Amino acid sequence: MAHGDVSADPYPNEVKRRITLNDSFLSDLGQFLTKRSADIAESATQHVVVVLVSLLIATVIGVGVGVLVWNKPISRSLAIAGAGVGLTIPSMALLALLIPVLGLGWTPTIVGLAFYALLPIIRNTVVGLREVPAAVSESALGMGMGKVKTLFRVQLPMAWPVVLTGVRVSAQLSMGIAAIAAYVGGPGLGEMIFKGLSSLGSKNALNFAVVGTVGVIVLALLLDGAFVLIRRVTTSRGLRV
Repeated sequence: MAHGDVSADPYPNEVKRRITLNDSFLSDLGQFLTKRSADIAESATQHVVVVLVSLLIATVIGVGVGVLVWNKPISRSLAIAGAGVGLTIPSMALLALLIPVLGLGWTPTIVGLAFYALLPIIRNTVVGLREVPAAVSESALGMGMGKVKTLFRVQLPMAWPVVLTGVRVSAQLSMGIAAIAAYVGGPGLGEMIFKGLSSLGSKNALNFAVVGTVGVIVLALLLDGAFVLIRRVTTSRGLRV
């Protein structure tokens, strides 16, 4: 090399090829988003709805179980252990087992998501109620409140931030599992992910997989932000951290 020559990029062609591929992918993705925006919006809406419905069912059941067992050591241990064991069942296996009984579509998806959402809610309900100072509960009883009134007027409001944290964890868990529910014909963005993965090599396969995956992540972040706002609005000012 002559003196004073400037060193060139050792892989100029490779770099140019990668830049071209990236530009091509982004261009294809942009066209994909434009053409299928209505389908993407519909799938995202269905994903959120199925998660919220299953989460509502799990919250009612989970909080109810937690309220019934929080001060009963044996029942409490059995409830938490049972929900914990249930969480170890592979999601695709559980969804497949639900097909003969519930068929395909929304119903097995909601049942499966609600089942997996139970553990954090039950556990946090128990923890929250057990953390309420005994002196506070005794004072409420001493003021003439019955056990039921004390539970709903004193104990549950004080335990609410911890309970809501459990619901928040279950929401994030459900967002991910809802994508797998496409295996049983469930609604949501999982259908796009499965479609992309099952047609790798075709023109829009990567677009389907990327949009579905990123969509689930974005929805999870938005839902988590919503729970931060809900916690602030529904928690007594004296209990806010």
